[in-house]
Amino acid sequence: MDFETFSTSIAQQTPPPGLSMAAQALWWERKGDWHQAHKCAQQQGDADGAWAHAYLHRVEGDLRNARGWYGRAGREMSTAPLQAEWETIARALLG
Repeated sequence: MDFETFSTSIAQQTPPPGLSMAAQALWWERKGDWHQAHKCAQQQGDADGAWAHAYLHRVEGDLRNARGWYGRAGREMSTAPLQAEWETIARALLG
């Protein structure tokens, strides 16, 4: 799935089929359901899941927790605007 299709799918009721749990986490966060997004991120135990998880804690304002998840993802903590980081992660996850 390309980024544009992913972005426009936010208008739907449910995420498109075939998305990783990390991509679903970003999808739900964009829909405004942080808790569902967090559940999805927790279900993907690799670096991509940790990256989405880190972003969600940054959105939440829990920077200490976010920093730990960025470390698990093997990434530096982002200082980019949240929208820009969301797009960066989404594009990377969608490959």
